[in-house]
Amino acid sequence: MYGRGIGISLVFLTTAALVAGTVSCAPGPTPTQYNLTISSSEGGEVTGPGEGIFTYDAGEVVDLVAEAGEGYSFVNWTGDVGTIGNVNAPSSTITMNGSYSITADFKGYDLTVSSTTEGWLLCGTITAPGEGTFTYSLGTVVNLVAQADEGCRFVGWTGDVGTIGDVNAATTIITMDGDYSIRANFRPYASPMIAAGALHTVGLRADGTVLAVGWNLYGQCNVGDWTNIVQVAAGEDHTVGLRSDGTVIAVGGDFYGQCDVGGWTNITEVAAGTWYTVGLKSDGTVVTAGWNYHGQCNVGSHTWTGVTQVAAGAEHTVGLRADGTVVAVGETYYGGCDVGGWRNITQVTTGIWHTVGLNSDGTMVAVGDNIYGQCNVGGWSAILQVAAGYFYTVALKADATVVAVGDNPYGQCDVGSWTNIVQVAAGANHTVGLRSDGTVAAVGWNYHGQCDVGGWHLF
Repeated sequence: MYGRGIGISLVFLTTAALVAGTVSCAPGPTPTQYNLTISSSEGGEVTGPGEGIFTYDAGEVVDLVAEAGEGYSFVNWTGDVGTIGNVNAPSSTITMNGSYSITADFKGYDLTVSSTTEGWLLCGTITAPGEGTFTYSLGTVVNLVAQADEGCRFVGWTGDVGTIGDVNAATTIITMDGDYSIRANFRPYASPMIAAGALHTVGLRADGTVLAVGWNLYGQCNVGDWTNIVQVAAGEDHTVGLRSDGTVIAVGGDFYGQCDVGGWTNITEVAAGTWYTVGLKSDGTVVTAGWNYHGQCNVGSHTWTGVTQVAAGAEHTVGLRADGTVVAVGETYYGGCDVGGWRNITQVTTGIWHTVGLNSDGTMVAVGDNIYGQCNVGGWSAILQVAAGYFYTVALKADATVVAVGDNPYGQCDVGSWTNIVQVAAGANHTVGLRSDGTVAAVGWNYHGQCDVGGWHLF
């Protein structure tokens, strides 16, 4: 009995040991694992957990940390972001419920560069950095070089010009403190063009000579001997020409000194009001001569700097600044000077008491006297250029047709059939259009022959 008991005990112990060994040595279930692939765009890196491929258990919460480089900022996480806590936060988490691939996106600042010409001819390009959209880090100083084609000249940078070194210099710099869009503007030295005075019409030929028709009581049409002219403007009874050397000539009525422009230099554009003349200088400041009863010649203040285009009405003057804002002085009774809130303007023009602005998107704004509906331009689109008569408004559309609104007793707004137009001008009560073949069209009041332009060929 003694020995048998020992045997039973040994069997029991052996069996227990075997059972115990079986339990402890059997493999358990393998945890599910997923891969996390992490990368980054230019301008930064992922420091937590790093960049590459990492393996984690299912359900594990992984800390993500993205760090932007100098001059760049974190934008967001992209890719398989369904379980990321906050895709817009550089420090976030991702829960591993599957294999994921994510990217940390960073950005610098975009500089969009384009070139335009004031008129209908393209005559220049940007050689540095080029034309298009470029990305730079914060604080980068970018060289800008605008190259005018033969027969053309650079007339200024416009757009987001706050950090441009010199808006009037073809070669300058811009400091990238934000996203900017800028334009280099060019003008032909002698671009064929038309101008309409109250009762006369002026044409500039491609060779820099000038011709005029209409009322000539004060000699305002005596321009036959003018040469080297690059731009013309017409007032109530005077005509102004800008020479290629930046000097100015004028003929016609001079009752208020509106023709006293012989001493002007470094002028890049001229405008003619009723009895006064405005000149834009190469440094972005403005000069005037003539009638100033309503203060329309008071353009000497600090607000009249950085100007790239000017327009003159009967009793008020308007200036377009390089940043797309507008300034005005003169008669305020009808609200023609209420342009302080305008933004992104690319051209301005004036009637007797109304002001019209062309937006960068091809739409229009207008303020001032609207008794004849001359300011009802809010529905217009795809506009390239605008002109204003006494009590009406005319615009050239992108398809080379013309629209007009306002006072129409003489048919000055009957331009619906015009085609192939490249520029428009508006007088007191007549409208003139330059066609793409160099011929000229005109409608409206013709008592003084101001519409007798059928034989003109400007190029």
